[in-house]
Amino acid sequence: MSLSAYQRARTLAETPRSTEARLLRQVTGEMIAARDAGLTGVPLTPSLFRNREVWNAFADDCATKGNRLPTELRASIVSLGLWVDRFTSDVAAGRETLEPLIEVNRSVIEGLEGMPTAAAA
Repeated sequence: MSLSAYQRARTLAETPRSTEARLLRQVTGEMIAARDAGLTGVPLTPSLFRNREVWNAFADDCATKGNRLPTELRASIVSLGLWVDRFTSDVAAGRETLEPLIEVNRSVIEGLEGMPTAAAA
């Protein structure tokens, strides 16, 4: 099976939740790799930028008229997106570590995949 056929089949079979979880797993993996490589501050910019982009897209989608998620959930996602945006600036400036961003992403991935979060376990 060619790569394009595989991608087309995945697109047809994948739910929006699984697409979001897969995207978060990818950007979280990039941040974990950067952390494990000992990167801090400005060298983290590519990973931070991509994570910020994902969260901005989530927040924008939740703020869009016609989004069918419950109002409280949409507000929480927008709030998380704003926090990610602010906290990312602190990480890029070397004032904070990546770990809280990684943990937020992991918690959301678990929620999207229907698994209990560490706090609930």
